[in-house]
Amino acid sequence: MNLAEIALQLARDPVRADHPAFRAAGGAVSNAEFQQLVATFVAGLAPRVKPGDKVVFRMTNSAEFAAAFLACIWLGAVPVLQNSQLGRSELEHIVRLSDPALFLLAEATCDDPATEGLNPDIARMIVTRDGLAELSGKAEAAETKSLPSAFDTSCDTAAFVVFTSGTTGKPKGVVHAHRWLEALGDSNRARVPPQPGDVILATGEWSFISALGHNVLFPLRNGTTGSIMEDRASPERILQTIERDRVTLLHSVATLYRRILGTPGIEQRYDLTSLRGANSTGEPLEDAVRKEWQARFGCPIWEHYGISEAQMVIGDGPNIPKKEGSTGKTWGARALVVDDTLSPQPADSAGTLAFGADYPGFFIGYLGDEKQTQAALRGGLFVTSDLARIDADGYVFIMGRADDCFKSKGVLIAPRELEEAILGLGQFEDACVFPIPDREIGHRIGAAVVPRGTAQQGLADKAALSKALTGRIAPFKMPHQVFVLERLPKNANGKTQRSEVARLTLAATSARPS
Repeated sequence: MNLAEIALQLARDPVRADHPAFRAAGGAVSNAEFQQLVATFVAGLAPRVKPGDKVVFRMTNSAEFAAAFLACIWLGAVPVLQNSQLGRSELEHIVRLSDPALFLLAEATCDDPATEGLNPDIARMIVTRDGLAELSGKAEAAETKSLPSAFDTSCDTAAFVVFTSGTTGKPKGVVHAHRWLEALGDSNRARVPPQPGDVILATGEWSFISALGHNVLFPLRNGTTGSIMEDRASPERILQTIERDRVTLLHSVATLYRRILGTPGIEQRYDLTSLRGANSTGEPLEDAVRKEWQARFGCPIWEHYGISEAQMVIGDGPNIPKKEGSTGKTWGARALVVDDTLSPQPADSAGTLAFGADYPGFFIGYLGDEKQTQAALRGGLFVTSDLARIDADGYVFIMGRADDCFKSKGVLIAPRELEEAILGLGQFEDACVFPIPDREIGHRIGAAVVPRGTAQQGLADKAALSKALTGRIAPFKMPHQVFVLERLPKNANGKTQRSEVARLTLAATSARPS
């Protein structure tokens, strides 16, 4: 088995040679052109890497990124993907774990201060649309031929590595096997069945496994087209790309959907009639946001829950009824709620979310960290850090990360519940609830909010917000302190950094003169 061969199988059909594999600002890249690009990189990489070698990528989204990624796997090498915004200390950690044979850099990152002088003995090459080049800019004179036979290996052999966003510590290297694409490709195909002519855009960098699958590997395998947004995501850039490439399916994160909706009339500035559905992951999507999107953009928005150790494992879609508050049902992986002893809990009981580890889409382990691997994979399960409940119909309700929850006056506070209530008012672009240590009651409840430009004046005041929330949440869950921010701090994958929100708001409060 070879993951790259599976990804490219349909596109290698001569009948599909002219079909666009990708659309980008510079125009369409046909299947034939993309196959040739992969072959060029295979020829250039073959003398430099052998099966099992790690290759660290420092690139942003582009057709050549996708081709170089698949070329490495074609040869049996293991691409190591990390977000191009990570800094020097994080890169040092990644290089130490992966011990790479080669760095592949984009032209824009070849003089990146974060990589300058980093392990100078490791070879570096620039990835261009014409092939590999040396750091000096000298193009490689590799003769491009047709693709040789792909490296054939076990389905359980390492194919690629993605690094987590490091929300709870140093980024972890998640090692995925060649079997990953068939397992996750089938699950995602079942959740949102592809249609002829689909053009799919994912707004994240391809170091994020959700975007890698939805924007690159699944479209190639399904014979559809990936839309490449080369620059960082913004509401305007996303909608411009949808209009430019006639995107039919959008994949993004809840934060960006809220930012888009926070701009009055933005949906009227672009031709978005091609869009048949949107997908949200990364953070909880509030029902109020979903309903407003449907009303303003005229297409549904489906939510799914993904993890770096697999990808999409829970979600709703066009063919299952929506149940408010739920992320949907499981796809491929078997989900269950367990207690501290890993015993399954009855329907509608709250506990830790876990999955059967026999699902072939799950990772092999964490790179260089057997202790963390054993902590996550135990008792035949992959055990998450999330609290959830599953109802009698199989719908999963995510309650938030266990380490995000806290007690106030002896009552367990789940930040997600309060954030949904605040965002449900339709006045805020973003919200984050966090604990403030208090000797008397354990914790006070803090809420940081980002008002929309059209928000009602004064609503971010504690008394006004509490009044607006009356009847939506219990009185003992009302925020004790409210902070207004222009933007919530996010990590590289778009997730709110809750501890950083708490640090910023409390530091600003203590700095005020008494």
